[in-house]
Amino acid sequence: MARSRLTPEREAELYEAVLDLLREVGYDALTMDAVAARTRSSKATLYRQWGSKPELVAMSLRNSKPVDISRIDTGSLRGDFHEMVSQSDDCQMERDTALMRGLARAVHENDDLLQALRELFIEPEITGLDVLLQRAVVRGEISADNPALKYLSHMLVGAFVAHPLIDDEPMSQGFLHEYLDAVVLPALGVPANGN
Repeated sequence: MARSRLTPEREAELYEAVLDLLREVGYDALTMDAVAARTRSSKATLYRQWGSKPELVAMSLRNSKPVDISRIDTGSLRGDFHEMVSQSDDCQMERDTALMRGLARAVHENDDLLQALRELFIEPEITGLDVLLQRAVVRGEISADNPALKYLSHMLVGAFVAHPLIDDEPMSQGFLHEYLDAVVLPALGVPANGN
């Protein structure tokens, strides 16, 4: 596989540069030339490694996540959700939310970006959440036929979209912890206090 020629450190440097450029100029103005210049690499190398701008952006997002959700296992669904939120600080959440808002606009005009994000970023996240939920079903914390299960991703993404719009405040750990206990866990039939 072509990607194996880059060291993990070099890949991480490239991914961070892509995210920095996205924050600075947005998706539409982001070019492979700009990424090549910022990272002192050739455009040919970028295309050989990632194939296209949408794939490079999606992989940059995927690899910027510090933890694989499916690896979180505190022994309870409430604990898992709260640990998931604790993996990012308020500053990083604010930066990520702004980045995602910009990409949300771009996907409406770029089908290739939407497809790459679904395949390389969104589906792996949903798969990680599914692992957490399946463990909770096995432990008997939630019912496998709970109708809210299929809307979990919607609830979580909705919080990221709605909170800044409705409350005019940046996303924060505090808000997400409260939201999990007040909305998500009760919808799944899990007591918010952990009892």
